[in-house]
Amino acid sequence: MLPADRLRRAIERSEELRLFDLGPVDSLLARAGGHPGTGRLRRALALYRPPAFTRSELERRFLELVQKAGLPAPSTGFNELGYELDVYWRAERFAVELDVYETHGSREAFESDRLRQENLKLSGIEMIRVTGPRLDREPAEVIERVALLLKGRRRELRLTGGVGSGLDQAPGESAAN
Repeated sequence: MLPADRLRRAIERSEELRLFDLGPVDSLLARAGGHPGTGRLRRALALYRPPAFTRSELERRFLELVQKAGLPAPSTGFNELGYELDVYWRAERFAVELDVYETHGSREAFESDRLRQENLKLSGIEMIRVTGPRLDREPAEVIERVALLLKGRRRELRLTGGVGSGLDQAPGESAAN
């Protein structure tokens, strides 16, 4: 495995020679799972990624932890099934909802959040919730769990051929349709 400084230099040299293309490297990283060196490569590539759009300080902190952990870069504000997902790893069909009481503290929000999670689950998208106070209290534990869940999700999708939860009907569609 290349030391971090030599890896960064190799990437820089490929850019100088106009050979560098982030897309295929990201594609390879998405398939590599937890292979040794993937975290180091992701950190070295961070300079070449546009900053993620964030709507909140909580999203910014979470994404910073994702990057430091060497996890694949997720999308933010991704729209799936008409729902905006705070943080989403599309290849893994895995979302993280970043919750604070101020935006989820009403009865209506409580009910709609549960329906949303059910609909996403029915369409094969796993979603977990991380609260702002929890991310402040135990950032290392939160990101460690996210990493474990992503790894498990990749394994699940490989075993099911990418179907996720195995449910093959859209929300609101009956088994008779």
